[in-house]
Order: sequence, then C-alpha cells, then structure tokens
Amino acid sequence: MNDRNFELVTNLVDADSRKIAASRITVIDGIITSIEPLNEFAETFLIPGFVDAHVHVESSMLVPAEFARAAVVHGTVATVSDPHEIGNVLGVAGVHYMLENAATVPFKYCFGAPPCVPATKFETAGAVINIDDVTQLLNDSRIGYLSEMMNFPGVLNNDPDMMAKIAAAKAVGKPIDGHAPGLHGELAKLYFGAGITTDHECFTKEEALGKLQVGCKIAIREGSAARNFEALYSLIDEFPDQVMLCSDDKHPDELIHGHIDQLARRSTDLGLDVFNVIKSASLNAIRHYNLNVGQLRIGDPADFVELADLTSWKVLRTFIDGSVVASRGRSLIQTGTHSIVNQFKAKTCSEESLRLPAKTSNAEVIRAFDGQLITQRVTMPIHIQDGLVNTDQHTDVLKLVVLNRYMEANPAVALVNGFGLQHGAFASSVAHDSHNIIAVGTDDHSLCQAINRVIELRGGLAVADHDHFLDLPLPVAGLMSVDPIEMVSARYAELDQAVKNMGCKLRAPFMTLSFMALLVIPDLKLSDLGLFDGQHFHFTDLFV
Repeated sequence: MNDRNFELVTNLVDADSRKIAASRITVIDGIITSIEPLNEFAETFLIPGFVDAHVHVESSMLVPAEFARAAVVHGTVATVSDPHEIGNVLGVAGVHYMLENAATVPFKYCFGAPPCVPATKFETAGAVINIDDVTQLLNDSRIGYLSEMMNFPGVLNNDPDMMAKIAAAKAVGKPIDGHAPGLHGELAKLYFGAGITTDHECFTKEEALGKLQVGCKIAIREGSAARNFEALYSLIDEFPDQVMLCSDDKHPDELIHGHIDQLARRSTDLGLDVFNVIKSASLNAIRHYNLNVGQLRIGDPADFVELADLTSWKVLRTFIDGSVVASRGRSLIQTGTHSIVNQFKAKTCSEESLRLPAKTSNAEVIRAFDGQLITQRVTMPIHIQDGLVNTDQHTDVLKLVVLNRYMEANPAVALVNGFGLQHGAFASSVAHDSHNIIAVGTDDHSLCQAINRVIELRGGLAVADHDHFLDLPLPVAGLMSVDPIEMVSARYAELDQAVKNMGCKLRAPFMTLSFMALLVIPDLKLSDLGLFDGQHFHFTDLFV
C-alpha cells in the first residue's frame, strides 16, 4: 500500500443507508475516488473516523500534538476542541499556541473561540478575551465555532458582552456551543433560543429531553470526572441525528487505554443500534460543526477506521487524508520538541495563612461527588481547637485551598467533604476555569508542602504525605506537559495511586479537585476570592 494511494477491500458500513457491503475502496492522493461493490464478505469493517464532539485537550495534560498521537490509536481522527483552559491563562496567545502546535501533526482539530474568559467576575484569571478578540478569532479559518457559552445567566439576562459574542458567531455562520447545567423549561428555551445549538452538561435524561425539545443537540459526556453516559445512552437510539459523544476532560491514564471507541463498544454492548452509534460517534459532529472530515463517500478525504468487527470495535488501522496514522495499537504520528509558554507569579504559601479562626461551630461545607461536576452545599459541625478550625478525618471535613497564581495574594480557604483523605495533601495548577492553584488536605503542613511544590514547578501536580513528595511538572501554561503520553500517563498514575493510598476513594481525585473551583457549576465552589454560591451567583459565608 502506497501512502495516500491504495485500494482497500473491506466491509463498508454506511450508517445513513443502514447497510454493510463488501467493497473495494480506491484512494488517490488521500481522496476516495471510487467505491466498488463486491460479492464476498470481507474480513474487516470500515467506518468513518471517531470524533470527540467536545473536549478540552489541556485536560489530558498533553499538548495537541501529543494528544493526537495518543488518540489516533483508538480511531479518533478529529476533535471539537475548546481552548478555554489555556485561554484563561494566556488569552488569545494561548489559543494561538494550540493552533500552532496542532498544525505540526496530521490530525483534524476544530478549535473554538472561547467567549467566557474569564468565566466569571468572581475569580482571578490570567487574561481577558474580549469581543474584538472573539471576532478576530472567528474570522480565522482555523477556528470552527464559538466555544461553550458558560455564562448562561449572562445570556438569560441579555448581557451586552455575551450577546455581542453570540452575534459575532452568527455573522460568520459558525455554530455556538452551550453550557447550561440544570437548565429547564422556559429558561432553557430562552437560552437556546439565543442561537446556542449544543449542550454537554446534562446529567439526567429528563434534562436532556427538555433541551432536545427546544432544538438543542446533546453531547453525551463521559470523561475522567463527569460521567453521564449511563444516564443518557438511550438517547442514541431515540434521537439518532441529534446526539453526539464527547469526553470533555480526559486524563492521560485513561486516554492511553481508550477514547470514543470505548463509548461505541459500551453502546452496542447495551444493545444500541450500530448505525446510530456510528452517527453519534462520528457523523453527527462532522455535520454539525462542518468539519473537513470524510464521511466515507466518493470525493471525501480518506478519514476512516478499519475495525476487526462491530462488537469489540477493535481498531486495526486509522487513516487520515489517506495516510495510516495508527496500526494495531501503535501510533505512527511523529512529534518533535514543543515550545513552552506560561504565566506564573504566585507567592510561597505559609502554614499561618491557612489558619481559619472559628466564628461559629457550624460551617457551609462543599460536598464533592464521584463522577460529577456538581457539588452539594451542606451545613456540618466543625472541629475547633484553640479557636481554630481543624480538619476532621472522621467526618471527612478537610481544608480546601485556592491560591492566586497570577499575582501575590493570600489563599482562600474553605471546607470540603467527599475526598476521604486520612493523611497528607495534594495540589494542582489545573483548577477550572481560571487555573489558580488548588489543594485539599488533612493538615496545614502537608497543604503548604504540596502548594509550594506546585509553585516551585511553575505549574503541575504534587502530593505531600509525611514529607514524602511526588510531582508531575506541567510547564506549558501550568496545564500541559511536553512529554509523550507514555511518560505522562505513568507519572500521573503514580500520583493518582499515592492519593488513593492516603484514603481517597474518588475515581479521579485530581480531576474532581480541579472542578472544586468551577464556579459556573452549582452548588458551592471556591475561587481565589472566596466561597461561592453557584446557584445564586454570589459569594457566601463559610460560617453559619
């Protein structure tokens, strides 16, 4: 087989006509030039390449080139990627970094223009992306859509800045992504009526059905922290043209084992129609976002996946523009060295700065849930000693800290339940959305050690346990490594296991921690400026 010029005998799976037919596919210069039907069934199956319909590449802790190198092994040929995370750190320069790094590999990235940087006015981000920036980005042919409109209260209240950014996307005919957790009824109708076309935040089927009724397309999310597939998978057969699959956030230890292919396998294991699964795993995203990704038609680029069968979904080879980019579990994408960009000015943390003088004997505690971005606001009794709030491992009330990384500032300290640590602390410079330093721990000494290690690295993950340390440097914006997934995944797995050895029962402790600062997801979160009520969008008191 010559690169980009070849013939392939396989069983072509046509999801639109709902047919599987043995065929000879001819590809010339990376384009499908003919599809000839054959009489005898072939050994393999050919489907359009998988597309992740909504993902923050930064959450993989890999730069785009390394993410692509990892994803093609699992049959992914394209992603709809929101560079919102690096945008919050570096602004438009961060978006350009993602575009430029992505261009070094044969992979079909569709990046968006982030409209909500900073995500709210209740936190300190590293940059602002204003209407002029968004307009310029949308006029760039490499930008395919307006990224998730996280400020849904702004849309509901006709905020001039939010509405101007929506208008800018409409003016150039590019789709607008939604982000509206828990929105129902008339409010959902109003929000999506503004021109917003998708949502990936549904965590109940009832919520998803309501959004479908007002014309929204649903991206079913199954990531490292937020896992909504079980609640929503039946929509794939019920609304086969209006549902897509996405990961949103995928940590390296999971990406190395699978991507959208895993969701396809789970879908057919649950008895879903294979043609509908292919639509949700590929075609619907290609069509919604007008991606330059082939759909297995004559004249299309040869972007497809050769499978062993349609039950295991085992990927034999992945093709992009006619080139084999992965074969039998091995990526053929070559990557080089990657430049480093960053912004990190945090001052060292002291134990004294983490002390909490007790005002009452009860506090508003953030309750974290495994597999969810939402939290619960709970009032709990607190352990007080010498007038100070102490952590309490018996009731699982630990200290949560967010420290501004863009300037010298005092840390914000709150209380959290659900992590289960019995000793030690862990910290990260990945803290959605502004990516300040976030940490959780059982004592001030361990918290300081973990936080200060992240500062010393100028971004990364750190575990501190009885003066024993583990860390993972993330030099690119404090979000991404420059190393390949094999190295990043192995190191991340070490840290993940170390946290679990300290008592944490969460499936993805670092990912869950990163969302404790995500103010746009209710109920209760912590920013560098204080404890925040995500239901009513204002700061709130710790003590009650």
